[in-house]
Amino acid sequence: MITSRAEHTVSRKNISPNPLKVLTHLSKSGYEAYLVGGGVRDILLGLTPKDFDIATDAKPNQIRSLFKNCRLIGRRFRLAHVFFGREIVEVATFRAGNEGDENTTKRRGSQDHHTNENGIVKRDNIFGTLEEDAWRRDITINALYYNIKDFSIIDLTGGLKDIESKTVRMIGEPQKRYTEDPVRMLRNIRLAAKLGFNIEEKTAAPINSMAPHLREISNARLFDEAVKLFHNGAADQSFLLLEQYQLLDELFPATKQAIKKYPETKRFILKACENTNERILDNKTVTPAFLFAVMLWQPLQHQTTYLIENEHLPPVEAKLNAASMVLNEQNKITAIPKRFTMAIREIWQLQPRLARDIDKRSLNAITHPRFRAAYDFLLLRAETNPALQKNAQWWTEYQAADAIQQAAMIRAVTKEPERNKPKKKPKKTQA
Repeated sequence: MITSRAEHTVSRKNISPNPLKVLTHLSKSGYEAYLVGGGVRDILLGLTPKDFDIATDAKPNQIRSLFKNCRLIGRRFRLAHVFFGREIVEVATFRAGNEGDENTTKRRGSQDHHTNENGIVKRDNIFGTLEEDAWRRDITINALYYNIKDFSIIDLTGGLKDIESKTVRMIGEPQKRYTEDPVRMLRNIRLAAKLGFNIEEKTAAPINSMAPHLREISNARLFDEAVKLFHNGAADQSFLLLEQYQLLDELFPATKQAIKKYPETKRFILKACENTNERILDNKTVTPAFLFAVMLWQPLQHQTTYLIENEHLPPVEAKLNAASMVLNEQNKITAIPKRFTMAIREIWQLQPRLARDIDKRSLNAITHPRFRAAYDFLLLRAETNPALQKNAQWWTEYQAADAIQQAAMIRAVTKEPERNKPKKKPKKTQA
């Protein structure tokens, strides 16, 4: 189905200048060029796209010859990245259709297409037509093509109708598509949460039983997908959908077990998710370390208690060992980069200093580079633990106070007397 410019709301004004330059240059060079995927979807929904992806019939080497600022990347899917300073415009050549398509089957079996013994696609660089490209995409609402020549939208899979009905629908047979790439289950969750859409019944049906297939995905890739899930502005909804479809068991098994044993853990996590949503809405920085610290907090407490009671370790040693054990287990599933594991440890290590009675030693925490994140973590804990509210309030007031007020607060908790200011000596007068 082709929708003319007069019948839709996508305009060149909605497209960033650099992607527009790439589209125009490809078109003027004699190639087909389309804005595709989330960029088209978000504009139709009245949202500001985060990325602008382009699809074309130009082969990767042809794209590179057109743009001096281009680099070819990827083995699994060969892509062209066109660089404009820090902005990257991703350009993909039309891919061939899915398994079972007659024209595609003739080209299968070459070194450009490879699946492993479980059916997961490891390489797919067989190029095709726009129609083939549309039907091999994951979701209907991501298979909309904006034509830079006549400004029409090409919809071959029913994406426009699904946008109207707020539906996430898999293209093709869902179980087969999840087998090809189990991460598609997480993408469906992320889109449904972010957009407030419903997952279509047939698309949702296989997810629970196929959740264990995520174990076949690299831990580095799963970390990236987890970050996208919780930094999409709807972290709470992402969490609830992960739990509903038994995907939380695969991404954060220790967290899932903690929720079963300590139900208040779920409330703590949802509060953290809401906090992250607010920061994203306010254009404030967010770090994966904070939410991972939240997700693994209760498993850390459980492991610490076990080491103290069963291994008879001193509390400080038990906490350090428990942190290593919990993070190592989680890293087997989601490969958390070292800079984030260090931040997670520091957020955890500062908690006893912030939660105990205020004294000179605990006051040193405010100079720690991770203080602010640890303080935010304490505030979240205080929302579900009344015993922490007094300390959380003290740290809040201390940060808002001026230097004189802070000095008075310190004296009050350390019982130090106020120092009298030295009297000025009278000036000697000349005789």
